[in-house]
Amino acid sequence: MSSDFQNVVPDTEHKGLVGLLPAVARPFAVLARFDRPIGWWLLFWPCAWGIALAGGAIDRWDLLLWLLLGAIAMRSAGCVYNDIVDRDLDRQVERTRSRPLASGAVSLKAAWIWLAILCLIGLIVWLQINGVAKLVALGSLALVAAYPFMKRITWWPQAWLGLVFSWGALVGWLAIVPEFHWAMALLYLGSIFWVIGYDTIYALQDREDDALVGIRSSALRLGDNVHFGVLNFYLMALSSWAAAFWMLRPHWLAIVTLAPISLHLLWQVTTLKSADGDDALAKFRSNRFAGLLMFLACLVLGQAG
Repeated sequence: MSSDFQNVVPDTEHKGLVGLLPAVARPFAVLARFDRPIGWWLLFWPCAWGIALAGGAIDRWDLLLWLLLGAIAMRSAGCVYNDIVDRDLDRQVERTRSRPLASGAVSLKAAWIWLAILCLIGLIVWLQINGVAKLVALGSLALVAAYPFMKRITWWPQAWLGLVFSWGALVGWLAIVPEFHWAMALLYLGSIFWVIGYDTIYALQDREDDALVGIRSSALRLGDNVHFGVLNFYLMALSSWAAAFWMLRPHWLAIVTLAPISLHLLWQVTTLKSADGDDALAKFRSNRFAGLLMFLACLVLGQAG
């Protein structure tokens, strides 16, 4: 891998694995964010929560694997689509100007073809779920298509991302129990607040560049109140999840299962250095572990029901 290509994305992970690919494939891997697996996990965890809370994590372990594959494919497709839409803006931001489309390493036509291939993989996963879950999964497409434009029209694109990245909680639940339940809705609502919180932390890296080129974000909107804002989003997430758990099992032990993730989210907020981009990135990535803690809580409650 050339020294120029190694720096395509400054917050990349696993550069060595991408470097093992043929030179012609590397830009496509980076375009799909294969070098940044945190996004797969953040999209997958709400799916897993829905399956686990509905009581299907053990019996339908295969569905967890299918939805993980779907999360990888559709997160990658979303990134490709986002870069197609944002290619001109990306050229103006230091952290993103060397992305494959913005830098010219991948042509626009090739990006559209790559997007179609990733969507085909998503279609194969879609065929593995029941009819109700299929219909609900289709409902996310409009949200995904609109997301790249939100940063141009609202200070809260993170809220829209919450709608998108949390949608799997509905799909996962309905894939096991194909009927509405308020616990499912509250699980989804809590996930939205969680996403707003962690993506506000992520946006701290780009505040200066975003302000210069006119990109809006919750990190800019909150200003010096980022810690207070993120704390409140996390508290709303935990409150929603506690309400969901209580609806399924009205016992104080049900709420105790949320203690590990509560402590983790509190640690994120209290130790966050908002002026340090590296620390913000580390705190953002730690939500992969937060998702696991929430999954374990859902698994315990779902199997106890």
